Amino acid sequence: MACFPRLGNYIVRFLERMRPSSQVPAVRRQATAVNPLDLARDRFFLLELPDSGLANFTLCGDYGDGGTDWSALAARDPRLEAFLLAPGRTYSLCVPAVPGSGYRGRILAARLHHHLLQQLSRGPFRKCELRRLLCYSPDGRSGITEKGFILWDPHDCLEIQRALQGLLFACEDPRPLLGVFKADKSGLLWQRLWELPGVVGDKGGRFRVVPIEEPPVHPLVPELPITVVFPNLEETRKVFEECIPFIPEAKEILNLVDKCPKKIQKGKFPVIVIEGLDATGKTTVTEKVSKALKAVFLKSPPACVSQWRKIFDDEPTIIRRAYYSLGNYIMASEIAKQSTQAPVIIDRYWHSTAAYAIATEISGLPHHLPPAHHSVYQWPQDLLRPDIVLLLTVNPEERIHRIQGRGMHKTKEEVELENNKLFREKVEISYQRMENPSCHTVDANPNRKIVIATVLNIIRNYFASL
Repeated sequence: MACFPRLGNYIVRFLERMRPSSQVPAVRRQATAVNPLDLARDRFFLLELPDSGLANFTLCGDYGDGGTDWSALAARDPRLEAFLLAPGRTYSLCVPAVPGSGYRGRILAARLHHHLLQQLSRGPFRKCELRRLLCYSPDGRSGITEKGFILWDPHDCLEIQRALQGLLFACEDPRPLLGVFKADKSGLLWQRLWELPGVVGDKGGRFRVVPIEEPPVHPLVPELPITVVFPNLEETRKVFEECIPFIPEAKEILNLVDKCPKKIQKGKFPVIVIEGLDATGKTTVTEKVSKALKAVFLKSPPACVSQWRKIFDDEPTIIRRAYYSLGNYIMASEIAKQSTQAPVIIDRYWHSTAAYAIATEISGLPHHLPPAHHSVYQWPQDLLRPDIVLLLTVNPEERIHRIQGRGMHKTKEEVELENNKLFREKVEISYQRMENPSCHTVDANPNRKIVIATVLNIIRNYFASL
């Protein structure tokens, strides 16, 4: 979700008015002033701010027994207050985990989250601004990470309240949890839950919003291998098997996977992958290099599954990434066959599947990405491995110039890459951290003849050194 200038400008003005003495460090999770039972029961939350920074907080219940010393919880995060107490009204909407064994619960929750995202991006909600919200277990304890949204209504419209109520009524149980943020007379930040039927702020629990320290790793990093970067074919299959009841095409793709040989091996000829962001010249370079090397040219996803690409591109991330992952395994079967007869050049393979998935899933700044050498950057053990991977890179200005010159419809990823410099940076960093095999970076800014000559030279030198 892009940075929103209106809210961003307000936050800048808010922070300028804050006195330095208010810059109190976040409460530590083990702070003695906080009842540990409260924090143990509560979940932690991660909010992506307009500047792409991340704010972490927890909710401590007000049980009305007079036993809670709220002055001990007076630590404040000016960024969080500026965002959640902006003029108008700010809501939180969290999709609860859906009961179900294996991937079923994750997929159902992901589809509900995806549905809400579509609804919150149209109609009266166009007047609002939306940010990503995560709900996670402290210190990675039991429970899966739940996704949600922060919705800022700058005008505090009754129309928005009614639309939210209608949206929740239309959802089946377990319904998303809706809260509204408000400051008390002393300036402390609270959240009230909205229970249906009811009036915003008048029903449900009351919770104190307490800033906490940033966790050592982004809460979604441990879940990447079971949500977007699947480590093997077996895990990927599990996702699609759960999708068959509502996406018939999932069965068609699994049938194609089943027709592939169980054990495949690369032939005697080299297998070369060319990767890169959109508009870096991948397709042109792969075609020209293929002709120069008299190689077979393959493109991912393979033609036998690309007919269903639009269907799966419109699905939640876990399903969309499983589609591209299965495409890689189907592609591997074709690579094994073709590499017995000639060199094989591939326009994208596993590296692009993983790099885009990681950069999309992990909110925040580049330092929130999984650290270098993390297992998520390792090539799957059961997927046919190429001999060499080349990564084409161009500067942002050149890439935009090429996209504009295409004169064709842009994919969602192309739009995101064009509008979001941070996203481009995270994709490139993810590419550069891939291992076994790693990527050989190629400067693709010069004219195509120079780039093609450079690629051919790298390939020939690589195989000459073996």
